[in-house]
Amino acid sequence: MHESPPPLVVVMGVSGSGKTTVGAALAQRLGVPFADADDFHPEANIAKMSAGIPLDDEDRRPWLEAIAQWLASHAASGGVASCSALKRSYRDILTTSAPETFFLHLHGDRDVLASRVAARPAHFMPAALIDSQFATLEPLQADERGATLDVSHSIDDLVDQSVTLLTAKGGVSA
Repeated sequence: MHESPPPLVVVMGVSGSGKTTVGAALAQRLGVPFADADDFHPEANIAKMSAGIPLDDEDRRPWLEAIAQWLASHAASGGVASCSALKRSYRDILTTSAPETFFLHLHGDRDVLASRVAARPAHFMPAALIDSQFATLEPLQADERGATLDVSHSIDDLVDQSVTLLTAKGGVSA
């Protein structure tokens, strides 16, 4: 029987959607490495966001290219990365070198996500930037490999749903 290669997954969504928590749990379940996109930001980006200033496309490009390199380097072994990936053009950068990447969009109510962000004061992303992220967000399009999941479910349920989707799409061996 032919076994599918381990999947490459980007868990995407606005700040507070649970990308890191779900991504890390999914990577553990799949037995693949996990990368948090926040760790790829240059200091200038972190300083800008900490000051409540949204990043622009020029700020994001080197960050997205670094994540894309990580994905490409894990194409054979599989991996899960968390990344906001708010625009189609950002997702296109991520998939240039790793076209088999599957996006899991964690979507939820703006007020719920803003309260989550406000509850983590040690993080560089202030709740004030949630609205700019929702304004920037372009949902997955029909020709993109991915699915949208509702963040009102538990972490375990979201991971179970993710594994089911990846199995159905041929990204995980059952």
